[in-house]
Amino acid sequence: MAKYVLRRFLLMFPTLLGVAAIIFLLLRVIPGDVVEAKFMSGESQGLSSVLLEAERAKLGLDKPIWKQFLIWVWGLLHLDLGISMWTGAPITEEIKLRFALSLQLALMATVVATVLAIPLGIISALKQDTWVDYVVRVFSIAGLAMPSFWLGILMILGFLVFFKWLPPMIYTPFWVDPWQNLAQLIWPALAVGYRYSAVATRMTRSSMLDVLREDYIRTARAKGLWLKLILVRHALKNAMLPVVTVIGLEFAFLLGGLVVTEQVFNLNGLGLLFVKAIAQRDYTLTQALVLVVAFTFIFVNFLMDVMYAWLDPRIRHR
Repeated sequence: MAKYVLRRFLLMFPTLLGVAAIIFLLLRVIPGDVVEAKFMSGESQGLSSVLLEAERAKLGLDKPIWKQFLIWVWGLLHLDLGISMWTGAPITEEIKLRFALSLQLALMATVVATVLAIPLGIISALKQDTWVDYVVRVFSIAGLAMPSFWLGILMILGFLVFFKWLPPMIYTPFWVDPWQNLAQLIWPALAVGYRYSAVATRMTRSSMLDVLREDYIRTARAKGLWLKLILVRHALKNAMLPVVTVIGLEFAFLLGGLVVTEQVFNLNGLGLLFVKAIAQRDYTLTQALVLVVAFTFIFVNFLMDVMYAWLDPRIRHR
């Protein structure tokens, strides 16, 4: 088991290096740079090419691409994400508060999705083709059909019309005021969590149906074992492999993929920062954001691999 975990852990580093190289090169293939975005519009449009080249030299954009890449990677090895080319502020400070917000929202939404999906998926599989199954399927299909930002808008309108109340629109960190923080983030977490619970519910139902048809489940029933014991000890662990994959990937996506939902609830998270960094051609900030999200995906995949080995001991020997 230890050898399997170590091998999976070491695979993270070449993957991160590959992601860093790809995003570094792709950003420089796109026409334009931060200097053009900053000085070639409005009152600064008439600046001479000499001044523009001087600004590029100040930002280090005049160096060869391979040298820029090595400087950036050397900073990453020292846990230094660099300086924003647009604001001049340390990128760590730019990301820190927004990352805490997006991470908390992703965790809360994942908890909501898991709490809804697994029990509903199991019940739907056990009550296949009954009215309970149909209700759960309608519930999950409705979640797939409704975008989370639209559901968030309905929530805000409902609170305003029926209760004459609006959720707090100014973000308060959890360590400053936990109640105020939860009063704001619980609603986007419910909207996003319901949306993604629909996918996990259908996956849980499908996986449970496949497992319940296996011979060892029929044998356990023929021996007279309690249904609860069969589900917990035999069926559930084997049915959880694809469900763990779906939930893990959804969590990683939530960190940077909630731009519109963040706008609806006035949350200045990583998604909005992504849009601003790309619009401003801020190479260093965009690289850092992509690397943060990529690291989250890779680390979540590592945790899923470890969980696979725990759920199915055969995996660690392959």
